[in-house]
Amino acid sequence: MVIVEGFGLVLTLIVAVLFIVIATAKLKIHPFLALLMATFGFGVFAGLPLNELVQAVTDGFGGLMGSIGIVIVTGTIIGTILEKSGAAFRMAEVILRLIGSKRPQLAMSMIGGIVSIPVFCDSGYVILSSLKKSLAKRAKVALASMAVALATGLYATHTLVPPTPGPVAAAGNIGAEHILGTIMIIGLIVAIPVIVVGYLWAVKVASKIEINPQHDELDYHEIIKSYGPLPSTTKAFLPIVLPIVLIALGTIVNFMGWTGTAADVFRFVGSPVVALLIGVLSSFILLPSWTEETINGWVGEAIKHAAPILLITGAGGAFGSVIRATAITDLIEGLATVTAWAGPLVLLIPFFIAAALKTAQGSSTAAMVITSALVAPLLTSFNIVDPIPLALVVMAIGAGAMTVSHVNDSYFWIVKEFSGMTVTDAYKAQTMATLVQGVTAILVTMLLWWILV
Repeated sequence: MVIVEGFGLVLTLIVAVLFIVIATAKLKIHPFLALLMATFGFGVFAGLPLNELVQAVTDGFGGLMGSIGIVIVTGTIIGTILEKSGAAFRMAEVILRLIGSKRPQLAMSMIGGIVSIPVFCDSGYVILSSLKKSLAKRAKVALASMAVALATGLYATHTLVPPTPGPVAAAGNIGAEHILGTIMIIGLIVAIPVIVVGYLWAVKVASKIEINPQHDELDYHEIIKSYGPLPSTTKAFLPIVLPIVLIALGTIVNFMGWTGTAADVFRFVGSPVVALLIGVLSSFILLPSWTEETINGWVGEAIKHAAPILLITGAGGAFGSVIRATAITDLIEGLATVTAWAGPLVLLIPFFIAAALKTAQGSSTAAMVITSALVAPLLTSFNIVDPIPLALVVMAIGAGAMTVSHVNDSYFWIVKEFSGMTVTDAYKAQTMATLVQGVTAILVTMLLWWILV
């Protein structure tokens, strides 16, 4: 028996989302439990039979884990090994040599953009913080400028480019897990101007912020020595470049419709699960020694880091499954008749939802999971079923999920503390930079829709 219907059903969904925000931001309940409680509460009040509600929850959770769970875990393993082996630092050192010491902020932006593809932006910032400080001292540029350049570079790919969990989870929720290669390519295209505006903000605005330097900081060469022997450039970049190339080749083969044994092989190794597993195997050459500490210890640590993301993502899948099982899908389909949302303007719906959730509760990944679950029923109504439009929806969600990072976001505090900025300066430098990045991301995404769709 339906308890609420019509507008009441929409209101119930809004209340469920508000509960998630309040439970995570104010009550400090883990997002996994908050999502599950909201899912069951919404299902009950929406009038779903209890046995169907349980089935929808388990199907949504298990279905999403079956499609993207391995991708998230393997990507996290690669990131952890890059972090612990010093490979991330080697990549940074190579980029610095290529860019040159005259453009240190640009180098930091590019370093952040590359490192954050497999490494969480929080971890990436901590790893590269000492490098950022030593380069600021060496190049005689404002430390805040270097901090924002690194932070915004990391942030761009963290929210836009798989295999980072947020974009992967969003793709899974909207049924686009089979086109992760396309999403990765589109994500890299969108991320480039987003990184550029972060760099410009660092140079034009953050450079005017003064931070008292720490006199005990090591210089650049001392930091390099402190890491001991770093892996070679080829070994350092291989675990990132190899999966990207394989996924790109598989995407091209699918797009061209090629057939035959060779095409089948490329499709196999180019599937995200296989490509990232190959990336994991290639990352083993970075291990300093073949011991239980590195093989089991580092991989085990990566799995621990992946576990909360898997749970949140699965709970988001359950939430989306319950939403699709209710009569609210019929109401949502009515939005498709509103001509104001035609064309690229439809991307503003997931953008504003994700931005509101990000600003309210702080986590970009949680914002992407919840938003993708909410907008999934809309997509078929707007005839968004092809790879490019689906990929652009993921970009719109990612754009919203970076708008904005402030005091309820752990990344905000990491950037503030590891740079030495005051809260006021961090608002001016980091929070405003993420606002500019988010707006740039959605504008570029809408432009790509106009060009490609």
